[in-house]
Amino acid sequence: MEVHTLAATGRSDTSDDVIQSKSSPPSTPGAHDAAHQLTATTSAGEIKKPRSNNSILLILAAGCALLSDGYQNSLMTMTNVVFRTRYGTKVYDAATQTRISNASLVGAIIGQIAVGLICDRVGRKAGVTLTTTLLVLGAIFATAAYPVDNKPANMFWWLTVARGCVGVGVGGEYPASSTSASEAANERLGAKHRSQVFILVTNLVLGLGTLVSLGFFMVVLRITGYHDTKDAAGFRDLGIIWRTVFGFGALFPLIIFYFRMMVLNSSLYRKTAMRKKVPYKLALRRYWKRLLGTAGVWFIYDFVVFPLGVFSGTIISTVLHNPSLIRVAEWQFFLSFLGLPGTFIGVWALPYLGSRKCFMIGLGGFLVLGLIIGCAYEQVSSNVAAIVILFGLLASSGNFGPGNMCGLTSSEVYPSALRGTFYGISAAVGKTGAAIGTQAFTPIQTHLGKKWVFIISALLGLTGIALVYFCIPETTKFDLAEEDRAWLQHLVDNGWEGEIGDGSEGVTGAKEALGRVKNSDADDISTDDEESALSEKASR
Repeated sequence: MEVHTLAATGRSDTSDDVIQSKSSPPSTPGAHDAAHQLTATTSAGEIKKPRSNNSILLILAAGCALLSDGYQNSLMTMTNVVFRTRYGTKVYDAATQTRISNASLVGAIIGQIAVGLICDRVGRKAGVTLTTTLLVLGAIFATAAYPVDNKPANMFWWLTVARGCVGVGVGGEYPASSTSASEAANERLGAKHRSQVFILVTNLVLGLGTLVSLGFFMVVLRITGYHDTKDAAGFRDLGIIWRTVFGFGALFPLIIFYFRMMVLNSSLYRKTAMRKKVPYKLALRRYWKRLLGTAGVWFIYDFVVFPLGVFSGTIISTVLHNPSLIRVAEWQFFLSFLGLPGTFIGVWALPYLGSRKCFMIGLGGFLVLGLIIGCAYEQVSSNVAAIVILFGLLASSGNFGPGNMCGLTSSEVYPSALRGTFYGISAAVGKTGAAIGTQAFTPIQTHLGKKWVFIISALLGLTGIALVYFCIPETTKFDLAEEDRAWLQHLVDNGWEGEIGDGSEGVTGAKEALGRVKNSDADDISTDDEESALSEKASR
């Protein structure tokens, strides 16, 4: 929700990020100055305080939202198998399958860039409102897809549009939820535990969303009683299955919508937001190297992981001797589960190794495992257990490194005023890699053989290591407030003139904003501590 721009000394009586309470005004100028650092004072006798539960709500809401994203990201894994079983490979051919999969990817790219800008220029809440709406509408339209004139091709075009709408919502959730989660964890926990909590409510939750998607698919499959029959009854069951799993995807964003509307913008964003005349040239001059690193590694990671996830069900079905739908789903669930230990190990190792080493170790796993699977693919592919375990180790290695660190570093190396924008750009470049990888997956298999998919993955892992080493700084003990101050100082040094602040605490120039950020919540001060400090200073 946009807050009206105010004069430097003004205040907003309708801000979304503070609540109003009655209190006696400070009796001395010193007390008033102390209170001014922590709250927005309105008329005499009224003090606006931040809600004490805001950071917790922000963290939990971000986690629940990304559970929905994980569900949507993996939805086509088994749905591709269902459509191929129901309509055959002549109707649901490789081109149609790729088009539907890429629709969500293209939508995600649009959503990540657009919502990233909205998060910075309008506010985090405006971003999550838009993404929630698109997720719900897209899921409903996909569920309602129908073969008009008895032509399945018409239905698949409808699904392409619906999945594109879902993709915009899913893509927008990345900057909207992740930036909110990072800033809220920083306010609540400080630099010491911020990064670990961020991973647990982002990458881990995305992985759990995949398991929820596959688990729910198997439940619906069992309920319908489908037994791989290709008669009218079997086709009816398949229709029930895919429509139910699509429709279920609308429930997650609907359930948490109310709670997301309760959360507020973080303190750092309120104090350093730039809603007009954003100097993107100055931003690129300072952060181009970091952007090359975060966007480049994300491109490599998604280029490898996303097509393997989308088409892994197809690969497993070709390896199984009796590829029934339930067996493919069970193996796919096991494969997705094998990727989770890498996330937990990465969270545990992060304080000891740091983000850069975890990043490079995970990409090194891509290099080693990609070469093992690729060079021995003929031998490995004859054993479904071996191929699934090696796939799982590859996924686990990815989660340990780039899976955990792509979002983490993108949310920590940029200032609050630009965090949504640059996070969105980095994630969008990653999704571009996913779209290109998905498009290239089939031709690589057809012309070079399946083993080359993994050999190319290994080579890309080596490139990713180089990008991390040269472009991405260590973020484990990164002070978000310090980065905000460095950005503001960069603006002052280059003579930029404009408004800083979202209006809830007044707007000011870059030079004046430096003092306002000095005592920000990022310095390990919890909201409760803020209120205690305010009361103590006011009494003095």
